[in-house]
Amino acid sequence: MTGVSRNDLQSATLLQFDDNSLLPLLFGEHDQHIARIEQKLGVSIATRGNQVAITGPDAARDSAREALGALYERLKKGMNVDSHEVDAAVRLADAPAETPHAGADTLHAENLTIRTRRRQITPRSPRQAAYIQSLRDHDLVFGLGPAGTGKTYLAVAVAVEMLMARRVDRIILSRPAVEAGERLGFLPGDMREKVDPYLRPLQDALYELLPGEHVVKMLQSGEIEVAPLAFMRGRTLANCFIILDEAQNTTPVQMKMFLTRLGEHGRMAVTGDPSQVDLRAGETSGLHDACDLLAGMEGVSMVRFADADVVRHNLVTRIVRAYEARDAERRTGAGAPNGSAGGETA
Repeated sequence: MTGVSRNDLQSATLLQFDDNSLLPLLFGEHDQHIARIEQKLGVSIATRGNQVAITGPDAARDSAREALGALYERLKKGMNVDSHEVDAAVRLADAPAETPHAGADTLHAENLTIRTRRRQITPRSPRQAAYIQSLRDHDLVFGLGPAGTGKTYLAVAVAVEMLMARRVDRIILSRPAVEAGERLGFLPGDMREKVDPYLRPLQDALYELLPGEHVVKMLQSGEIEVAPLAFMRGRTLANCFIILDEAQNTTPVQMKMFLTRLGEHGRMAVTGDPSQVDLRAGETSGLHDACDLLAGMEGVSMVRFADADVVRHNLVTRIVRAYEARDAERRTGAGAPNGSAGGETA
């Protein structure tokens, strides 16, 4: 990043910030945030004092201006800005205008911020924003897409937020304990020790959102329950927020059983990656079946994430795209199987 020259001023989009003390945080150590925006949007950003000049293609300049403005507003509210937030601001600013919740102002929109005891969570892509809105507005939400898109984490975060606000009395987190059939007998230990490894990702999300002692107390009191899918049979779950993770590895019978547990004043989120089915060859995924059957039903929302929504390490996006390209090539050459091998941790 260089100083603003007269030529820059004549051809640039100009920004001026009123609080110089926030600029080191906005620009990043050694101007790394500025460099990241330049690289992702193909612009040049120069500064002098509290002025910023952005040069490059018109659309890219507008996206960079919007991203910097959103990050600055975030800092003014006392929130942090790191490389992940910079990527999120760029992703939101550069989204097509017709995309729901497009625009970097979504990054600090009050109505889309999830507040829990340990952190505030803001959407990092337009689809994450739409997903948060759906989780708040609909009784049944399907979050579909590849690993790293935040579909499970955001569902847990909204559930925690609703529990803290007493909009629900309990949170129930579930997933198929074993990818194909929940056959637990061969694993060592008692039932809790058998299922813990499969449910650990859901518990990890809880500890990120709530103080550890609160999680322990809520698990002991039953306000939060973490249980394998098989334990849902025969129950009616009222006044609960229920989340089924790794749903692509359910059968249609299991999925029907789970969906019909929804009781009065209940909320339900079903998350999974339809491309990562681990059932036996020829066995239909309950997630595929439910999405086909329930699409368009009143009260049901389906949010489909894509590789562009991956918010983990940049390499994860490239890995997802590489697998998708290979799978697409195989389908073209030999016909598509029901699901490809391999698991997914959301």
